[in-house]
Amino acid sequence: MKRLFIVFFFAAIAASARISSAQTATPGVPDPNVMSPQYWEFWNDDVQREIDERIERYRKADATLAIKGAAPGSTIKIEQLTSDFMFGAHIFNFNQLGSTELNAKYKDVYGTLFNQATVAFYWKTLEPVQGKPRFAEAPEDTEEFWNAVVEPKKQPHWRRPAPDPVVAFCESKGLQTTGHTIIWGNRRWQHPDWLPKEPEKVDEMAALFEKRVRELGERYQGRLNRWDVVNESSVDFKREGGSAYGLMPEDYAFKAYQVADEAFPKSVEFNINDYSVDDRYAAQIADLRARGARIDNVGIQMHLFNPADTLAIADGKAIQTPEVQKQRLTAADKTGLPLILSEITITAPNDDERGRAIQAIVARNLYRYWFSWPSMRGITWWNIVDDCGAPGEPTTSGLFTRQMEPKPSYYALEQLILHEWRTNLDVEATESTFDVKFRGFKGKYRAQYVDESGTEREIFFDVK
Repeated sequence: MKRLFIVFFFAAIAASARISSAQTATPGVPDPNVMSPQYWEFWNDDVQREIDERIERYRKADATLAIKGAAPGSTIKIEQLTSDFMFGAHIFNFNQLGSTELNAKYKDVYGTLFNQATVAFYWKTLEPVQGKPRFAEAPEDTEEFWNAVVEPKKQPHWRRPAPDPVVAFCESKGLQTTGHTIIWGNRRWQHPDWLPKEPEKVDEMAALFEKRVRELGERYQGRLNRWDVVNESSVDFKREGGSAYGLMPEDYAFKAYQVADEAFPKSVEFNINDYSVDDRYAAQIADLRARGARIDNVGIQMHLFNPADTLAIADGKAIQTPEVQKQRLTAADKTGLPLILSEITITAPNDDERGRAIQAIVARNLYRYWFSWPSMRGITWWNIVDDCGAPGEPTTSGLFTRQMEPKPSYYALEQLILHEWRTNLDVEATESTFDVKFRGFKGKYRAQYVDESGTEREIFFDVK
């Protein structure tokens, strides 16, 4: 009888995977007792079991691997290399952290913890001078420039690196990539200063919108996997002429998808992205698709920007509870499209031991819930380094300190993404040719073994 020795890392911690106030802390996660009993009433054992059951059902699959010519008695090592689920972050601080050491630590997170990166393509900072977009790296984009800057936040291109070197870096790491964003309709201050704003020049503005879409498509083609074609546009759905925030080309969202479908290869996915998850957003998506817009993924945001909210969560207030998640995701599912948590912020309520512990536990539970949701494809943490957000965003929402020291929230996600949600197993070859059957997390795998001649063999395969 064949003996199958499964050494899933998470099996060793199965008893602690469902955190409650009565249980000990999971490896990589602080003491759960920093949260109030009321918090754990929301995230109770029954909720955790439901999450585990959904993860088992939707994130794993049965696999059969045919082994031929293995040396009897040898060990076949099966290792999951990547996950099909996208665990990502924006990469807006590329080369901007002030030293080669800090930049290297920042880059090392991509391709290890994160398999996806969101690349900045904000029009205002990408093309500050009309007709001269900053695609290629210039001297002011280099690491040397940023290492010498005393006040980086005062630079106009802070958090807006030239995209060409960032895209090349992502390609070198084999990352999934998202371009953010092509058209940001309801934020006029994010448009270039030179864009015409007079009502009589709306046709000129529309032509420049189309030029931008085509220019991005021509330059990048299929190098990025997906694009946020329009961002935060549901507020303008069914609005006659322009935008709630000022003059805009009429029906700009639909026209952006039309032009993008002509400009980009069919292999590139198109997202829509919004902070609102309500009937208006679902209706806008249905309207766009009914008229022929190709939308592949629905981006939804979740920002706990206010530190007081995170503290209130720890105290047991009904904020971002499992029921709230269920309602929001069920509403988004009305679109009938895959979902992506495109931007998430979880702020530590205080920059002390308890505050960081609260952030880690909130992050762990929310990530587990989101990962378990059937239609969810990915989660993107927005600012991974403290004090590196946009003006007005919290300074304690990172997974790392400003000096790139990992916080408890980093270890909480590392525990989930690289350990609990990875399948690794060893199988003893009792025969030279046989099938290995197992259930594992979906993704890319490698099997390594020694054949009967003593030659080391590798098999690469997918679990779908």
